[in-house]
Amino acid sequence: MSYTVIARKYRPQTFAAIVGQQPIVITLKNSLRSGKTAHAYVLTGPRGTGKTTIARLLAKALNCHHLSEEGEPCNTCPSCRDITAGKSLDVLEIDGASNRGIDDIRTINETVHYATSSSRYRIYIIDEVHMLTKEAFNALLKTLEEPPPNVKFFMATTEPHRIPPTIISRCQRFDLARISTRAIAEKLQEICKDLGREASPEALRLIAYRAEGGLRDAESLLDQLLSYSPILSVETVTQQLGLTPRRYFFCLDEHFSQGNAAYAFTLVGEIMDAGYDPLLFLENLAEHYRLILLLKYDPGAIESHHFDCVETDSRAAYVASAVYYTLEQCLFILDLLVEWLQKIAKTPHLRIALECILTAILRSRYRVSLDALVLRLQELETQIKQSPQPLPPVATPLPPVATPLPVNKDKKEPSKIEAAIAKQVESPTEISSSQEVEEKTKHSSHYENIVHFAAVELDGNIKIHNIHKR
Repeated sequence: MSYTVIARKYRPQTFAAIVGQQPIVITLKNSLRSGKTAHAYVLTGPRGTGKTTIARLLAKALNCHHLSEEGEPCNTCPSCRDITAGKSLDVLEIDGASNRGIDDIRTINETVHYATSSSRYRIYIIDEVHMLTKEAFNALLKTLEEPPPNVKFFMATTEPHRIPPTIISRCQRFDLARISTRAIAEKLQEICKDLGREASPEALRLIAYRAEGGLRDAESLLDQLLSYSPILSVETVTQQLGLTPRRYFFCLDEHFSQGNAAYAFTLVGEIMDAGYDPLLFLENLAEHYRLILLLKYDPGAIESHHFDCVETDSRAAYVASAVYYTLEQCLFILDLLVEWLQKIAKTPHLRIALECILTAILRSRYRVSLDALVLRLQELETQIKQSPQPLPPVATPLPPVATPLPVNKDKKEPSKIEAAIAKQVESPTEISSSQEVEEKTKHSSHYENIVHFAAVELDGNIKIHNIHKR
């Protein structure tokens, strides 16, 4: 007997079983009860959120012989059973990726006028409709706008921006949202209970979080993990999915508090020797600092849904780690990790890249915040403006000249020595000009050093203006 995977075995057969798409479900059920269903629908959204499932349920409800008052198909009449088994001659599912040419659309245009075999409506479900060519879309326009009364089109896509506006304008569009982590975890709990398998709530929430809003992805992960272990725990899920254990992150936090930048090389060695994926390690590390940042903004967030996939012992460790960081340090580290996540895949030397990233994180303990730098610069500037200017020193008379000065016989212009002496006698304060500049330069050298330091800390270039002119 062939095995049916969880994603197919637990595919919703009623609108009530749809998870996380209540506004769309209510709208469609109301249209069914009032008899005002459109002739064409476009269902968009991320993978695994229920686009094709909703299209099949709507087709089943339209052709159901015993539709309930709530708009639910009975799943017992011949039409419902044939659609569920995929054997209905009146509900045709077309793969837009492999039937994307104009000839395929011409076939549809020729068959829409045929009478149905036993159902009320002939329904075309076109999956991945964005894969159709431009010519195929143009060939579909007329039929899509004015199909026969017994024909309906349901189209599903993950890339609605690739569908021409002329097609979307002829349809009712429904955008399916990502399913929440909590809703996915509850669905997985129901599946485990039905299968008689044991799983901890934290493990199921971790699976739901890794699914990124796709129920089908979560069910596939659950199927894989149940084959690995009869009992699911956080450690089992972490090990099977290749996730980095949180103990590495908490050790990094402790060495951050100690200012031990050399630990970066030790941690990278342990990560590489254990065989963890560097890219996945950075993703987990970014999520670690995201949780710490949440605690810096709101310490009460430890009880929120953001920590649903964190076990109780790790929650206490997060509270302790949040003390080691300032808000500015968390923001800097997250910016650094996000930047590296965009280019780590193109780095030929992953080990060196990881060592540089972790070293920068550990050294950021001594990073001065922008607010502190600005405040310090303002204080120094105020001190410079308020400090009294040094008085110019009194010019001392020149010592007597022992040897006679050379005389210019032509008397046309003074010699260079005579000119220098005359200039000193006429302007004695000129001697002190260089000394005054030296005093001002010495007084403001500390200010310039701080400005240069700020330029390095801000990762930019700050032009140092001539402060002697102030």
